[in-house]
Amino acid sequence: MNCAIRKWLLGIACSLAWAWARADVYVIVNAANSIPPLSRKEAVDLFMGRTRAYPNGDFVLACDLPRDNPVRLTFYQILTGMTQAQLNSYWSRLMFTGQLMPPQMIQSEQGIIELVRRNPGAIAYVGQEPQDRGVRVVLTIKEGR
Repeated sequence: MNCAIRKWLLGIACSLAWAWARADVYVIVNAANSIPPLSRKEAVDLFMGRTRAYPNGDFVLACDLPRDNPVRLTFYQILTGMTQAQLNSYWSRLMFTGQLMPPQMIQSEQGIIELVRRNPGAIAYVGQEPQDRGVRVVLTIKEGR
């Protein structure tokens, strides 16, 4: 591969990485869930296990993407300011003491949307605004804006 093509590919990769890093993250619930839009603090409390119920008292089933998923990394970095290592340490301490379990891990964003669509108590996040009418956005997290 010649040098010009390599530079072009590197430029495209950098542009995509920058665009991805600036992406919004959407916190979603089942469309039938009547909770009002969440605050950032409420989202932190739900995803960090500090509360197990929505503000209206309904049970929460929090869902997570896999540890190496870039949307997950962006979500927790923006929402909590924690790195992956800090997040792992946080959950390890809580699991070791038997206090809490981390959110249920779902392998893909499509899997998350399907689970939230089927479960009125589920809450999760995705990296693209969902088009599925079975879910609705309750918080949009915008990086750096």
